[in-house]
Amino acid sequence: MQTNFTPEQLADPGIARANQILRSCVHCGFCTATCPTYQVLGDELDSPRGRIYLIKDMLEAGRPADEKTVKHLDRCLSCLACMTTCPSGVHYMHLIDHARAHVEKTYRRPLVDRLLRAVLARVIPYPGRFRLALLGAKAARPFARFLPDARLRAMLAMAPKHIPPVSRNDDPQVFAAQGERRMRVALLTGCAQKALNTDINDATIRLLRRLGCEVVVARGQGCCGALTHHMGKEGLAHASAAANIRAWMAERRAGGLDAIVINTSGCGTTVKDYGHMFRNEPLADDAATVSGLAKDISEVLATLGLPEGAPKGLRVAYHAACSLQHGQQIRSAPKDLLKRAGFDVVEPADSHLCCGSAGTYNLLQPGISSDLKRRKVATLEAKAPQVIAAGNIGCMMQIGSGTGIPVVHTVELLDWATGGPRPRTL
Repeated sequence: MQTNFTPEQLADPGIARANQILRSCVHCGFCTATCPTYQVLGDELDSPRGRIYLIKDMLEAGRPADEKTVKHLDRCLSCLACMTTCPSGVHYMHLIDHARAHVEKTYRRPLVDRLLRAVLARVIPYPGRFRLALLGAKAARPFARFLPDARLRAMLAMAPKHIPPVSRNDDPQVFAAQGERRMRVALLTGCAQKALNTDINDATIRLLRRLGCEVVVARGQGCCGALTHHMGKEGLAHASAAANIRAWMAERRAGGLDAIVINTSGCGTTVKDYGHMFRNEPLADDAATVSGLAKDISEVLATLGLPEGAPKGLRVAYHAACSLQHGQQIRSAPKDLLKRAGFDVVEPADSHLCCGSAGTYNLLQPGISSDLKRRKVATLEAKAPQVIAAGNIGCMMQIGSGTGIPVVHTVELLDWATGGPRPRTL
């Protein structure tokens, strides 16, 4: 794609990176075949190629974002299926992230939109605040039908029936390896996950310890910054990321780290991109080190070597989270681990398509999100599984709200198969 940025514009590192990405696009349209919003809406401007044109026009002109551009960029899930499909290697993730930051700086949203986004950005990344918000939403749910805004109704619907008590395993501490220590790893305990489902981190810690890992929950770590990053709120996102970088590097310098383990794939995609996010900042070297250490839990377990288990007689439908299969290009490891543990693993049709969760997308774009959820649940249920497994809390909540089949994290099944407790969801 030909671009016409001025030398002055290209002096901005963000514009220079956008220019590189835009120039790699050859207009082929392969991305439209795997874009969930294009599948649902059928509008070229709701495909990656269409959004690329909108972003190019906005950035080249150096103008503020307009309502039309914002509408179509907001509809993007950032599922990154287009990056898996693209034969030219267009790094759409960096382009859409830059465009959203430009929107945040130059476009004044309607008051209700601003308030909703501000609440999400200031509540969900903080487990204590989020837990209180969930309790409030649970109490207010009977009155949801009286709310005029579908986004508010979606927020109330998000609250689970049961909000688990705080797990003290999420506090800063060190868990000793069982037997000979093979690795020393830091665990990102997350933010929303600590309020929605404490069993995931508990199972992760048990499993890693059983396989010879010393597990560190570093003091000072918190939200990875993904939620605010994808909302274009660069200041908040970078502050969260910087706190994590400092916490993990302090732990690495004090006692060494072989990996930073992440069991929420949406967080993993962002942490692995810290090197890019901080490339022009004083934390650049440390950020790059952290990105290199970041591993999805399935990557670490594949390295450690999970014991082979006897057949469990349990049919598991594996849902591939977009942030795992497209964002991190991890496809076979979770399925291979489940099979090795003794589970009968099946995959749904169109497994590349998003379930519609996508961070806060199901709260800000509930209509499109619901369509995608119905499609995903239908393809999963068509496989007649006894349980659905996924590697991302957002996907688990989204799919679980649309089916009666139990939904668990992959690591909960692997923990159970190697001596841990049966997942409570089962």
